[in-house]
This record gives sequence, C-alpha cells and structure tokens, in this order.
Amino acid sequence: MEFFRIKKSIPFMRHALVFNAISFITFLLAVFFLWYTPLHLSIEFTGGASMEVKYDKPANIEQIHEVLAKAGIVGAEPIKFGSAQDVLIRLPVKQMENAESQNAAMQKLSDAVMAALKTADPSATNTKTEFVGGQVGKELATDGALALLFVCLGIVAYLAIRFEWRFAVATIIANLHDVVIILGFFAFFQWEFSLPVLAAVLAVLGYSVNESVVVFDRARENFRKMRKASIEEIFDAAITGTISRTIITHGTTQMMVLAMFILGGPTLHNFALALTIGICFGIYSSVLVACPLAKYLGVSREDFVKTDKKKESEPEVISAAP
Repeated sequence: MEFFRIKKSIPFMRHALVFNAISFITFLLAVFFLWYTPLHLSIEFTGGASMEVKYDKPANIEQIHEVLAKAGIVGAEPIKFGSAQDVLIRLPVKQMENAESQNAAMQKLSDAVMAALKTADPSATNTKTEFVGGQVGKELATDGALALLFVCLGIVAYLAIRFEWRFAVATIIANLHDVVIILGFFAFFQWEFSLPVLAAVLAVLGYSVNESVVVFDRARENFRKMRKASIEEIFDAAITGTISRTIITHGTTQMMVLAMFILGGPTLHNFALALTIGICFGIYSSVLVACPLAKYLGVSREDFVKTDKKKESEPEVISAAP
C-alpha cells in the first residue's frame, strides 16, 4: 500500500556526513547528561511504597500534595489512577541495610500518609499498599539491563543471518543510538524512569529494527537490479522507495501513542513520551544513520551477487546431438 511514489531518488547519502555529525553530537550530549545527572529512577528500582487511595468524590491532586507537604512527608508523588476518585501515591524510602528496619520505616511512612489524608478528608481509604525493597529494585535494574543486552545480541544474530554482518552491525549501532538518546532526554529533564519506560525503550529497539530491515531489504534488491549504480545511489533508491511505507507505519503508530500521551493520564505519560522520542529518532537513525554506517563498514555489491558471479564464471556446457 502506498500513498504516493517518488520516481526520482532523493540524494540522502550526499549529506551523510552532516547527518552523522549531528547524530554523534546528540549521542555525546546524551551520554554526558546520563553521567552528569543520572536517571531519576522510580521506586521499582530504588525501593519504596506504593499506595492506592480512594475518595468519595473526585480527588484534588494539588490539594493532596499540599497536605502531604505540610505533614512533612518528603518525596511523595500523588497521581491520578483509574477513576477520578482514585489516587496513586508513591513514597520513596532511603535504603537501609536491615530489611526489617526498611519495611518498618515504609509501614510507618504509609501510616503517616493516611493519617494526614484522613485529617484533610475523612473519606480517604487505603485500598492497597505495596512495598518494594532495595534488593528487589537492584534485581529489576539488573534484569532490565540483561534484557536489553540479549535483545541486542538477538538482533545482531538475526540480521547477520538474514542479510549480512555489516548490515547487522550498522543496525544495532543505529538502534542503540536511539536508546541512549531516549535515556539522555530522561536524564536531562529528570523524568521518572520506571518499568513502563523500560518496556518502551525495548519496544523502540524492536520498532527501529523493523524500519532498518525494510530499508536494507530494498537495498539488497537494488544491489542485484541496479548493476551500474554506486553504493550511494543504491541506498538513496532504497530509502526513497520506502518513504511511503515509513509515513504510513510511523504516522499511524504515532497517532496511537499520542492518544495514550493525551488521554492515558500520568500512569502512561512517561511510557508514551519515551515511545514518541523513540519513534522520531527511530525514523532518523534507520534512514540517515544505519545506511551511512553500512557504507563505511564496506558493504559492496559482491556481498549480494556472489551466486550470479559464480554462474557467469562457469563455462557453458553444450550437449552433443545424438
């Protein structure tokens, strides 16, 4: 399905050095922010308490925040959860060596929260309280890093078998470029990095790979069809030939992500935000980072037309008439 078809190839590769310089500077800035201002990790990674509070009438988040601040409860984050009467309150707790002391501190803190809330509104009811220990948070962080590593290794192995190892290396570098930039945004603006955001990062990684696979598959076809074309012309034709598909897939996906961003509430806000950043940079990296990298790694026509060369070198056998 295509909305339009461009007959003449757009010379993207002519400006490859400029695009790569922009990518390199953006990547370095993201790494710097990650080092200078580390990620603002949620209680799933640092440990803490999560409380679900229900009111008889629609809850006022600003008023709840003021009540908790006056009660001296530092770091509490009330957000709307579910219906207008439901509120989710996250309470970070400092790490303690003794797990029992930490659980006791979290229980004491949750009791103080409910006492402050009931003073302001007696209808406040604690429907659910969950505690996350520091050890569990470390395990989640480690498991998340391992998941990202295994996804990258799986992508490289698949692309190396499916296409060619140069395409695999170019793709994974371009996609890790997207991941680091997403993390850089979250570090710079100090947005909360939670488990849903980690899921969004992994989703972006797979989403960007899909776009790279489509472009490289078209490039592989062009290597066999465009015998007299240069490497730059082959990649330009591949990118131009997939623009319509890119607009359709990324446009429809972004529409759904924007719906989650606008209508999903605070629970899905950072998840949709990470997906939005990833989709935008995923288009950029799949087209303007992966293809130049494949060229710099030395991909050539011989990597895809070896069979044809072998057939041309074989002498023609003419059978004698009986």
